Amino acid sequence: LYVTSKLFHEPFVADEYIERLVWRTPGGGSRGGPEAFDPKRLLEEFVNHIQELQIMDERIQRKVEKLEQQCQKEAKEFAKKVQELQKSNQVAFQHFQELDEHISYVATKVCHLGDQLEGVNTPRQRAVEAQKLMKYFNEFLDGELKSDVFTNSEKIKEAADIIQKLHLIAQELPFDRFSEVKSKIASKYHDLECQLIQEFTSAQRRGEISRMREVAAVLLHFKGYSHCVDVYIKQCQEGAYLRSDIFEDAAILCQRVNKQVGDIFSNPETVLAKLIQNVFEIKLQSFVKDQLEECRKSDAEQYLKSLYDLYTRTTNLSSKLMEFNLGTDKQTFLSKLIKSIFISYLENYIEVETGYLKSRSAMILQRYYDSKNHQKRSIGTGGIQDLKERIRQRTNLPLGPSIDTHGETFLSQEVVVNLLQETKQAFERCHRLSDPSDLPRNAFRIFTILVEFLCIEHIDYALETGLAGIPSSDSRNANLYFLDVVQQANTIFHLFDKQFNDHLMPLISSSPKLSECLQKKKEIIEQMEMKLDTGIDRTLNCMIGQMKHILAAEQKKTDFKPEDENNVLIQYTNACVKVCAYVRKQVEKIKNSMDGKNVDTVLMELGVRFHRLIYEHLQQYSYSCMGGMLAICDVAEYRKCAKDFKIPLVLHLFDTLHALCNLLVVAPDNLKQVCSGEQLANLDKNILHSFVQLRADYRSARLARHFS
Repeated sequence: LYVTSKLFHEPFVADEYIERLVWRTPGGGSRGGPEAFDPKRLLEEFVNHIQELQIMDERIQRKVEKLEQQCQKEAKEFAKKVQELQKSNQVAFQHFQELDEHISYVATKVCHLGDQLEGVNTPRQRAVEAQKLMKYFNEFLDGELKSDVFTNSEKIKEAADIIQKLHLIAQELPFDRFSEVKSKIASKYHDLECQLIQEFTSAQRRGEISRMREVAAVLLHFKGYSHCVDVYIKQCQEGAYLRSDIFEDAAILCQRVNKQVGDIFSNPETVLAKLIQNVFEIKLQSFVKDQLEECRKSDAEQYLKSLYDLYTRTTNLSSKLMEFNLGTDKQTFLSKLIKSIFISYLENYIEVETGYLKSRSAMILQRYYDSKNHQKRSIGTGGIQDLKERIRQRTNLPLGPSIDTHGETFLSQEVVVNLLQETKQAFERCHRLSDPSDLPRNAFRIFTILVEFLCIEHIDYALETGLAGIPSSDSRNANLYFLDVVQQANTIFHLFDKQFNDHLMPLISSSPKLSECLQKKKEIIEQMEMKLDTGIDRTLNCMIGQMKHILAAEQKKTDFKPEDENNVLIQYTNACVKVCAYVRKQVEKIKNSMDGKNVDTVLMELGVRFHRLIYEHLQQYSYSCMGGMLAICDVAEYRKCAKDFKIPLVLHLFDTLHALCNLLVVAPDNLKQVCSGEQLANLDKNILHSFVQLRADYRSARLARHFS
């Protein structure tokens, strides 16, 4: 059995168990092993081993049954013991309830007895106290204070308690009979009060917190208690303002007192609030007045900066003081203190702000125009000069020369940044210094000033000047600077819009002024866009006019009807080269001057006008066969130039024009086939006929017959 038990390994696997048994049996190995395989011996070993396993199983089973019986026996004993314990616990709980009831009964008796004793003792104590007070009162009547409590300086606390009570009693006595004794008691009351305050002052200077607490507790019932608090507050501030920053000094002082005041006074929050009130109404108010009054009338910029800085530092100090216990409504308390300091300055703040902003903005603009040696001209809104200018803009009548701006746009990003920076600071001050109910209205006033000086006095003036500087469409070698105005105006619009969203919107977002500001902004932008559109339209007319001058000067009739058809050496005409160079330059300028969809819109308009110009220009000439080929080459070059526009419509127009030019060179027999092609099939026959008529051989009967 011992050998059998050794064959068991955990975890038990039957196959591995048989393998171990086989290898331990002599003759149980393979036929190729050191001993020959003996099946009979192996069978015998298996039979013996099975018997051993059966014996082992029986033994284990008997042991299990024995353990089960023992476990059942112990379970019964444990259950019996638990029942006995439960009975004992119930008895103990019953005894506890009886004891609790008895204790409650005794306690009730004791309380009743205590009430009876107190009812007897309290009148007795009052009688004893009254007797003592009568004794001390008699001493004041006799005019001689003999009691040790009045003569011994160490018993000032007891004397204070007695004199305080006598003082209350004396106030109830008739004046005509007890005037003298009332006067003596009042005098002693005053002397003791002064002694206690002096003692408190000395203890504070020595730093004796416990003594200060004792004296403050005695003085609490005296009329001079508030004077004690005043003395404490005054001495706390001695040597407290040594730094250059009075606000930091005040914060440190309040933090120090906050840690100490609870150990001295029974009402620390009241004392701390009184200290803070003293700091605000005396120290800070005096400091603010000194800082602001000297520049209030002489330097508006410094006044506004100082007011903003002082108000901000005061509110920051208030935020720090909010951490302390100052009573029930400390927010209102601190707000009133701040208002008491700044009310005289905040009442007319917005008037000072708007007045300064107007003068500052006007100065920035004037300084810029002075640097350009430019005298601003008045932009008329009616009258003869204005009428002439408007007629000149819309027609080409010679009503006088346009204004020469010498390439100056009269727009400056530096000026704009300065104006926006001044307005940004004004918005920040407005947010901080305005009453919440006045904030949207004040912000709107600042916004209107920005609109007046940035949008009207600067941008609108530059647009008007730029419009007046655009030459007429028939001017030769005209310099077109209006696109530079467009580029700079576009950049300025973005800056203006950013400030509107970043600094104005948060101030008016929840007020009716929001819609008013949005409407004003919309009107300004629409007005500007109208003038920009007018200027761009007139600039495009000038570009087309320049192209006309180039074509008129460079294009010769012999270009398309050369004398020697066999000796044409050029790929395209000189007029085409110069026009394409000019167009590419203007396209690049338009792309640099605008952004977004505006580029495509303007380029499409220029492309359409450019196509119309070339179309009308080509119809002025008669074309030989070689001249027609040269015209096709010119149009191909124009089409290549049109690709730079990157506008599908413009490219389509020049593709169609190129197809029309093929009518100038195609053989007469193929005219109908070409006209019915994909690009020309949808065109009006009159257009096709007009191009065929340009051929030099059009009058030949053969050509007319083929086209009819």
